Amino acid sequence: MTRRFIGKLATRGPRCLCIGLAGLLTTTLPAIAHVQNFDVVALGAHGGIVDGDLTAYLVRPVGDDRAVLCDAGTIMKGLEAAERKGSLNDIRPSPDLDKERPGLVARHVVRAYLISHAHLDHIAGMVALSPDDTPKPIYALPSVIDVLTQHVFNGAVWPNMADQGTAPRLGLYHYAPLKVGQAERIAGTALTVSAYPLSHAAVESTAFLLRNGDDALLYLGDTGADTVEHRHNLQDLWQAVAPLIRAHHLHGIIIECSYDDSRADARLFGHLSPHWLLHELEMLEKAVGNEKPLQGLPVVVSHIKPSLVSSRQPERDILTTLRQHDRTGSRFIRLEQGDRVQF
Repeated sequence: MTRRFIGKLATRGPRCLCIGLAGLLTTTLPAIAHVQNFDVVALGAHGGIVDGDLTAYLVRPVGDDRAVLCDAGTIMKGLEAAERKGSLNDIRPSPDLDKERPGLVARHVVRAYLISHAHLDHIAGMVALSPDDTPKPIYALPSVIDVLTQHVFNGAVWPNMADQGTAPRLGLYHYAPLKVGQAERIAGTALTVSAYPLSHAAVESTAFLLRNGDDALLYLGDTGADTVEHRHNLQDLWQAVAPLIRAHHLHGIIIECSYDDSRADARLFGHLSPHWLLHELEMLEKAVGNEKPLQGLPVVVSHIKPSLVSSRQPERDILTTLRQHDRTGSRFIRLEQGDRVQF
C-alpha cells in the first residue's frame, strides 16, 4: 500500500486535513480548535493538456450532501476517480435516484455551478454533462454569463441549455449573476458566495469566497499576479479576506500555479508561477497585518499544467520551489484527481 503524506498541519487555527489515498486510506490530522468545516474533492486538478482532468472542485460543508462545483472542466471522469479512491464513501446511493454514486453526485449532490470564467478547461465537463443533468443555477459574474450565452450555449456550439439567450432556450440552467463583493445564498445549500474579479490576461476571471456560517473557504479561478497584469484585483481580494484571517475564520485557499519559474513573465498568459504565488501570499500577509497570519493555512495548489517533455516534472518543481522559498508558513497541498481534503 502506498501512503502519501502531506505533512503536519499545525500551529494555528481550526483546521484539519484528510486526503483520500488510492481508495484505501484517508489520513486525518486532528484539528486544534474544532472539527473541520469544508469537504473538497478534486474532480479535475490540472490546467490543460490532460483533457479528462481539467479544473473542477467539489465543495460542501462536512457531513452535508449539498455541494457546489467550483468550475466544471471535468465532472464524470473526476467523480469516477473519486469513487475509486473512496473519496465519496460518505455519500450513500439512493435507489430512488441514481444507483451509481458518481451519477448521484453529479445530478443531485451538486446543487449549483460556480464558474470563474468560460475557458473550455473550466466548463467542458458541465457542457458535456448537460443533456443528462438536473436543473441547476450557474453563479458567475455578468461578463462570464455573457460569454456562456453568446459563445457556448448558443444553439451552434451547443444547444442552449440555459434560460437566457438564443431560442430555443431549454431552461435547464438558470443564470444567477453575482455582484462584486455581495454575498448571495446558493440555492439548495447551506453556503453563501461572494465574487471578486480577477485578471486573467484579456479575460475577467473570478475568485469565489464561500461561507458556511462564520467559516470561509477561498477559491480562485485563473489569475495573473497584479504586478504582471498591471491591475489591483488580487490586492482588492486580499483586503476583502484579511478580516476573516484575523478572526481565524478562513479555513483554506485553492489557488492556481500554472507554470514553474522557468517560464518568462511575458509568457504566463494570465497565470501564476511559484515566484508570483509566493509574492501574492506575502501581499496577503501584509494586508492582514498580524505577525505570521498565514502560518499553517492550507493552500491547495491548483491548475498546474503538465509538460509534454518527459524530462520535466512541473508538479514536483512547483511544489519544491513553493515549500523551499515560502516565508509565510503556509501549508502547500497538491491534490490529484479524485483526492479529498477537509479543513
